[in-house]
Amino acid sequence: MSFLSRLGRQALFTFDPETAHGLSIAALKTGLLPACRVAPDARLKQTIAGLTFDNPLGMAAGYDKNAEVPAELVRLGFGFAEVGTLTPRPQAGNPKPRLFRLVADRAVINRMGFNNEGHAAAFERLKRLPKTLMVGVNIGANKDSEDRIADYVAGIRSFYSVARYFTANVSSPNTPGLRNLQDRESLDALLMAVLAARDEEAAKAGGAKVPVFLKIAPDMSEGGLDDIAEVSLKRGLDGLIVSNTTIGRTGLSDQRQAGEAGGLSGRPLFAVSTTVLAKMRQRVGATFPLIGAGGVESAETAAEKIRAGADLVQLYSCMVYEGPELASRIVKGLSGLCDREKLGSIRDLRDSRVAHWASQPLG
Repeated sequence: MSFLSRLGRQALFTFDPETAHGLSIAALKTGLLPACRVAPDARLKQTIAGLTFDNPLGMAAGYDKNAEVPAELVRLGFGFAEVGTLTPRPQAGNPKPRLFRLVADRAVINRMGFNNEGHAAAFERLKRLPKTLMVGVNIGANKDSEDRIADYVAGIRSFYSVARYFTANVSSPNTPGLRNLQDRESLDALLMAVLAARDEEAAKAGGAKVPVFLKIAPDMSEGGLDDIAEVSLKRGLDGLIVSNTTIGRTGLSDQRQAGEAGGLSGRPLFAVSTTVLAKMRQRVGATFPLIGAGGVESAETAAEKIRAGADLVQLYSCMVYEGPELASRIVKGLSGLCDREKLGSIRDLRDSRVAHWASQPLG
């Protein structure tokens, strides 16, 4: 981390985490954070679900909840940015405080509760972006929704003309009952409705189908992973993101903050999310797209996700500690890894440690 980044982090850490997050968004919007130039490297290009990504590193949903800075994130070095989670109607989310730093653990706990300005506000921003910008839209349900599946369908219809891909977020622990949508019958009904809406919108637009991914939790049983894999394959889902935050608290140093309710992310999430990723790769086969998220903080942790079965990787929480230069450092580090290991493509790493990670116990 550069001196300026360390100085900036120290300044942001004088504010509470949610205020600091807002200031970082403002800094991107106003250009106070300069672009981090990353030289194009054909070895890092990846094509999955019919989409070509300049590099395999993405910003996960949760940072840019209201689609305010996706272009600025890509200029930091990310190969793609995912905005949201967006719900049909605006909602304030859970009461504050709801975001906590666990500095000793390089971790974050959040119980934000899908706070966002709703579909209409985000669409107005997204429609002004270049069509070539690789922006995914993460969709969810309002907390008080009477029909959660209908909320996901509304997300597909609202953003079909501006999303390069969709992610259905059924795995946040901060909306009561949301994770029940991962149960076999509920998931089947959700995917059937969402993919039918996608197909209808594609037919109207007369173009290729926009891919739909599903973001799952790391707090799963072996049987739960079986169900998700089987339903995803049966319904023709385009891919999975593994994983969201965890409700687990194993091995944390900061026991005071560990007692806060919400989802844990950052460094402690790496092992459990990578284990679930590898187990899912074994279940879905070699051709099904998987995106690995959770604890990515360096080129090596990004590469390990790929070794464990990921086609692409995402980060968010670790940038709190590593600063805005993290994306460009990781991308440059992956190019350096290709040099050292004489790889024709970063994809050559994929699945080389699936067996190792899949042998680890869940939880």
